[in-house]
Amino acid sequence: MKRILLGTALVATAATSAYAGSADPAPVEPMIVEPVTVAPAPMGGDWTGAYGGLSFGNLSAEADGGLDDSEAVYGVFGGYDYDFGQFVVGGELDYQTGEDIQLGGIEVDDILRAKVRGGYDFGQTLVYATVGAAQLNTNIGDDTGFVGGLGVEYKVTEQFTVGGEYLAHRFDDFDGTGVDVDADTVSIRGSFRF
Repeated sequence: MKRILLGTALVATAATSAYAGSADPAPVEPMIVEPVTVAPAPMGGDWTGAYGGLSFGNLSAEADGGLDDSEAVYGVFGGYDYDFGQFVVGGELDYQTGEDIQLGGIEVDDILRAKVRGGYDFGQTLVYATVGAAQLNTNIGDDTGFVGGLGVEYKVTEQFTVGGEYLAHRFDDFDGTGVDVDADTVSIRGSFRF
């Protein structure tokens, strides 16, 4: 019996020393590192600020009696917008001129507009409606009338936008002549936002 107990004790001691005090370092579990992805900063959520730019388009004018003409126009504009989150409101001054716009004996020199605009903020895109007053200057005089329209603006970068705008104008009894004048402009616009 002594032999069995002594043999069992030797086997237990050998097994314990083999696992407990090995000179080799314990194996290290490999560490798995997940890649970190950084999303680009969103562009175009805030339309608040001043802006200015250039426009190029077409003006079609029509007066009573079937007089009409359509010519290229170009101009400058500037304004300020305030972004309330989803809605944007602002004001703008806009000047356009062209060459050889004729309504019979009337030559259109230029048009000056003061407009308010309000629209919806889609992030990089702003869709808006605009309304205001327009002054049409001709070789026989000038008159102030109504202007209204629609536009869209897209942020190419945070500072540069491109867009398009359609405006309809109405001048009743132009400069006391008894002639009503309607005009439409379609313009492409590029602006720098401050």
